[in-house]
Amino acid sequence: MSPQRRRWLLQIAVLAPLGARLPARAQHASAPGNATAEPPADPVRPGRMLVFPQDHGAHLAARTEWWYATGWLGSEAAPTHGFQITFFRSRTGLGAGNTSRFAAKQLLFAHAAVTALSPTAGPSTHGHDQRIVRWNGAPDVATGHAAVGRGAVHLAGWSLLDEGPAWRTRVPGRELGLDLTLTRTQPLLLQGQAGFSRKGPDLRQASHYYSEPHLAASGRLVLAGQEAQGNGRAWMDHEWSDEILAGVAVGWDWIGINFFDGSALTAFVLRRADGSTLWAGGSFRARGAAPRVFAAEEVRFTAGRRWRSPATAASYPVEWQVDSPGGRHTVRALTDAQELDSRASTGTVYWEGLSELLDVQGRRVGLGYLEMTGYAAALKL
Repeated sequence: MSPQRRRWLLQIAVLAPLGARLPARAQHASAPGNATAEPPADPVRPGRMLVFPQDHGAHLAARTEWWYATGWLGSEAAPTHGFQITFFRSRTGLGAGNTSRFAAKQLLFAHAAVTALSPTAGPSTHGHDQRIVRWNGAPDVATGHAAVGRGAVHLAGWSLLDEGPAWRTRVPGRELGLDLTLTRTQPLLLQGQAGFSRKGPDLRQASHYYSEPHLAASGRLVLAGQEAQGNGRAWMDHEWSDEILAGVAVGWDWIGINFFDGSALTAFVLRRADGSTLWAGGSFRARGAAPRVFAAEEVRFTAGRRWRSPATAASYPVEWQVDSPGGRHTVRALTDAQELDSRASTGTVYWEGLSELLDVQGRRVGLGYLEMTGYAAALKL
């Protein structure tokens, strides 16, 4: 779901054409070859039927898009690692009437994070990395490319590929890396109304959005030079949008949870400056059943215990009570220090990490990811 991705992409898309300084690992995808024409308009709209596997691919006419995988390795009772890999795409608007192969018609961005959970009371370890590429829209697998009609995103050696029965993602690195196969075990979950997901009071504030919960994860992670191999579970989101969020939104809270019984829970709230809810949504799907889509007034997040980042002084609720038609649950971070600081590139500080889901009796019934934005500073849209 995460609206945070839209914020990143819009901000970078504005800065990149002006020659803003990119991070040390940023690259320019001004590859040889003919520059592509601007893609035909295909607006996000109610009633549009999503078609697969074609819609696993890029939608280059949409303003923003992301593919987002999170999960864990280890057992349900004792996960050892959490992981996140996200690929973003943003249409800059520079392509109209521009035939130059050097025109940055699209911007590609990727973010990866790994958390190693301590089996004792000692501290856990968390690390993250990122890539940014200006892309002219022509095929360029070596530097940066998002394929149309099939799920295939490449960015400076990082990749996410739809291989039919599974997604395959690779982030080579000696200090932080991933090499994972995420095998499908359940049908696609269309969020909102058949994949049309509202993000605000205006109908234009919406996206096409689907999830793939309960992916069987297997492979290898690297963090701080230490390698770990294993099996676990994962969650995949793919979303694209034409419209930015309502300007009064200053942040959001989101969860995507795999229940141990095969159910899946998505829930999110968008916050105003006074902390009140501007919009909310999500869904619950019991294993083998049709999803129950949530209306905005049916979702409530109530903050509990907070953690203050020693790096940014931002205070995050790392424990929540979440009420929805899926029930009343507690979401609790498995380790507090899962903040990601991207001020050196996009200027955004946020929290995103592996968390447990507890039922009203306090029993762990699921694991997944919690994302929180707008706590270090209100987002200026």
